[in-house]
Formats: sequence, structure tokens, C-alpha cells
Amino acid sequence: MNIITTDQLKTILENEDPIVIDARGGTDALERYNKAHLENAQFVDLETDLSEKTGDPSNGGRHPLPEPDDFGRFLGILGISPSSTVVVYDDKKGANAAARFWWMLKAAGHERVFVVSGGLDAIVEAGIDLTQKAASLHALEEYPINGWQMPLVDADDVALAAADPESMVIDVREHYRYLGESEPIDLVAGHIPGAVNIPYTSNLDEKGEFMPPAELAAKYKDALADKDPRKVIVHCGSGVTACHTLLALAEAGLHGASLYVGSWSEWSRTERPIATGEE
Repeated sequence: MNIITTDQLKTILENEDPIVIDARGGTDALERYNKAHLENAQFVDLETDLSEKTGDPSNGGRHPLPEPDDFGRFLGILGISPSSTVVVYDDKKGANAAARFWWMLKAAGHERVFVVSGGLDAIVEAGIDLTQKAASLHALEEYPINGWQMPLVDADDVALAAADPESMVIDVREHYRYLGESEPIDLVAGHIPGAVNIPYTSNLDEKGEFMPPAELAAKYKDALADKDPRKVIVHCGSGVTACHTLLALAEAGLHGASLYVGSWSEWSRTERPIATGEE
């Protein structure tokens, strides 16, 4: 289990002593956190804590991963040890920074980390109290990480996979971005030739919460058409919402798909081929 409902969140908060993470992105992330968050939830910034930006998106994209050792030191500051139960949510229904934090913690080898389905909106609707009080840090030693333990690929790997009928490259961006009708963030519109579009929003129900595991399993088994999940690569604009689909795949019991962190933000800046429409 990687995704929890707000009822399961209540049970964990009542019966365990979890580390609660409020993960957000954007220039006003801290301001939004300060307005309202779960009690004892520690703020994590997508832009600075979950990324190590180089200033050159053509090398790693807009949200390149930090070095594992740097992330291990950050986890220690948060008070997370290998035995910790960690609960993470964001204010984008789990589709953004929470999913990225989940992937990174799993890639660090951590066992018990759960994403709250529906994020802050679902927490508010469930009547769980929020606060403006900042959490107290109880720092520990550096979390031991021996490299990223979840599969990662680079642009060359993606190009090979996109041309391989036994593999699949999934682009989780909104369909209009995949088609190249417009591009609100990156410099060029379009998609990686050979990639298929399965928007991350299709992992959610009408309330904006994750579909049940059985429905996710049926959806992705149909989409993969008997392909080995280990031959699947997932990307988005900058390696963040791709983690939402990796989370959905894990919840569906389909393990081993790779993350292309650079994603469209890197690919589209490196003079590689670009497709538009349904190509």
C-alpha cells in the first residue's frame, strides 16, 4: 500500500507517531503552507529540497534530482530514519510534490511512506484540523542512502525505448500539451516521437482522488498490453507529475517502471526529434 485515504490517515495519526510531510511547489509554496497545514506537518519545498537546479534545463530538465547523499542529509534534518512511518500530502491532490517525495523516499530504500489521496482538499473535506503553527524539527543523523534504488533513465534510453515495440514511453502531461497545441511552461510544444499519452489526471476519480487499486490495475494492464512494466518509461514536463503515474503503477501492483527525470523540459531543449498531433 502506497496511497491512503483520509480515514486511514486518521488511524495512522491516532495510533502511530508518523513524520508528516507537507510538500509543495511554486514560488509561494511556503506562504501557502503557512496559511494552513496539518499539525506537526513539516514543510518540504519541491523547488529547493526535492530538486537541485543547474540553471540549464537542457541538462537534467527543470527539476533535476539532488544527489542521494544530499537528500539523505535532508531526510535526517526532517527526523526521518529507515524505521519511520512517513505520511506525505500536497495541495495538488497528490499529483505534484507529494508524489515526487514518495518516489524519492522509495528510491532511497524507505519502506513505510504513504501519500494521502486527494491531498489537502480531501483532508479539509474530512474535517481534520489544520493549523498555522510551524512544526518543530527533531533532526537525526543523515539517512543512509546507497544511490537511487528505483530505475532512472536518460534521454538516450528514452529514444531507444520509444523505437522498441517491446517497450513503452508514457507521457503523462495533459493531452493538449502532448499534441503540441500549446505549451504553457517549456519553450517548444509537442512530444517525444513514439511516446503514448496517458495523462496523470486519468489516475483520479471525479473527486480528484486516486482510483482504487483494482481499477488502476485494469487500466494499466490494458494500456501496457502485456508489456513488462520494467520496460516502461514514464515522463512528464520535468519529472514531477511523472511520479504520480509511477505511484499509480505501484499501487496497481505493476512495479519496475523507470523515471525520465529530464522529461520534456530536457528533451525539447536538446535538438532531438519532436512530434506533434497523434504521431
